[in-house]
Amino acid sequence: MTALFERAPNDPKHKDLNPILKLVLELGPLGVFFFANARLDIFWATGSFMVATLVALAVSFALTRRLPIMPVVTGVVVVVFGGLTLYLHDETFIKMKPTIVNTLFGAVLLGGLVFGKALLGYVFDSVFHLTDEGWRKLTFRWGLFFLLLAVLNEVIWRSFPTDVWVNFKVFGIMPLTFLFTLAQLPLVNRTSIEQKPAE
Repeated sequence: MTALFERAPNDPKHKDLNPILKLVLELGPLGVFFFANARLDIFWATGSFMVATLVALAVSFALTRRLPIMPVVTGVVVVVFGGLTLYLHDETFIKMKPTIVNTLFGAVLLGGLVFGKALLGYVFDSVFHLTDEGWRKLTFRWGLFFLLLAVLNEVIWRSFPTDVWVNFKVFGIMPLTFLFTLAQLPLVNRTSIEQKPAE
């Protein structure tokens, strides 16, 4: 079961997605959600979002033979809360989805630090090689950022019309995440460990 979700980079079965295709698979469902809401309504958008999310996961698995943990968690919450939205015909559930996902990620990262585990290091160790202090600080910052996104989502969906919330979900969260990621580069550079070439 572990191999289904994680493979070491030197595993001969490990395959990396083309960066452009990976971006399409990550942003595609959001694009479907936005356009379906603009042309139809939030309930059609929710159903389309659920289908697009599952298709993206299936394509990712077909190409890499593994499932990235964070998109899987997001996909499960999309299906559960999207299903409740359609079944009860209540858009509240799909609006709460980002709150639930971001709170979960933030709580897991910060909770790991309480027990001495910088969990972000387990996810991105094959991409970055940081000192223990670097992983702790990066994990702490991302944990707080996820909680901030959860609070923002709650404020916006409770205070503004549905279309404003959809625009925030599609055009607000991604730029905020991109800017936050860029802001972490000095920490990453400062705490990187130089890797010795393999003999």
